[in-house]
Amino acid sequence: MSHKAGFVNIIGNPNVGKSTLMNAFVGERLSIITSKAQTTRHRILGIVNGEDFQMILSDTPGIIKPAYEMQESMMKFVKSAFEDADILIYMVEIGEQDLKDEAFFNKIIHATIPVLLLLNKIDTSNQEQLEEQVAFWAAKVPNAEIFPISALKNFNVPEVFGRIIELLPESPAYYPKDQLTDKPERFFVNETIREKILLNYSKEIPYAVEIVTEEFFEDENIIRIRSLIMVERETQKGIIIGHKGAALKKVGMESRADLEKFFGKQIHIELYVKVNKNWRSNANMLKRFGYNQ
Repeated sequence: MSHKAGFVNIIGNPNVGKSTLMNAFVGERLSIITSKAQTTRHRILGIVNGEDFQMILSDTPGIIKPAYEMQESMMKFVKSAFEDADILIYMVEIGEQDLKDEAFFNKIIHATIPVLLLLNKIDTSNQEQLEEQVAFWAAKVPNAEIFPISALKNFNVPEVFGRIIELLPESPAYYPKDQLTDKPERFFVNETIREKILLNYSKEIPYAVEIVTEEFFEDENIIRIRSLIMVERETQKGIIIGHKGAALKKVGMESRADLEKFFGKQIHIELYVKVNKNWRSNANMLKRFGYNQ
């Protein structure tokens, strides 16, 4: 029996539902999801295995015009998604008209691999608007197959999944069949904590934060975690900790609850906050955090 395998890379503007789609395909919350833009900072692989196929999905940061060095690094992850894709998913949402970077858009319309254009969030539209949007994108990206979907409601998602399997090239598996992702456990600890900060704090705070998990000790029944929350200014440190430590405690409790579901074990987590001035523009810091590879 022949076997199919390939890289399916998801790109699009911020907050169009890329992470929701990948998590729906994989069946696990590998990518953090919030209503805020720029939630995804790294390129995250989610691996879906079947008896005769392996689908390697890649969630990428939303396409933006970079304002500082960390965002430059984020856009390098998007660029790399064009280089190894067997199938490209270009995700847009109802009412959207353009990609924020014309160079990326030109790569999409001149791609020599299959392109699936997913028109997401159709549950927020009506039939007339949907038909107008399908016609608009059919003219804009003539090389793409268009699928109206709702990643959140799982509408048309199984149909897209089936079409991807049809398009996968014949190939042996790239990863062991029991592997879910290419990222280590500490990465998901970091992302879970960062998600809670995105949900619990406003304005600049979530974007000035990076997480470093310094200790991850796993016993038979419990995982002990010690993580550092990095900020850029003393005032941000005070906001993260909150009055008598209440805000930081809330982040810890919410993170622990999600991590216990993810790992299927009891979690003991300790959080600390440290100031590292202007880390988002520091090349050495960005390399340490996995942005400059």
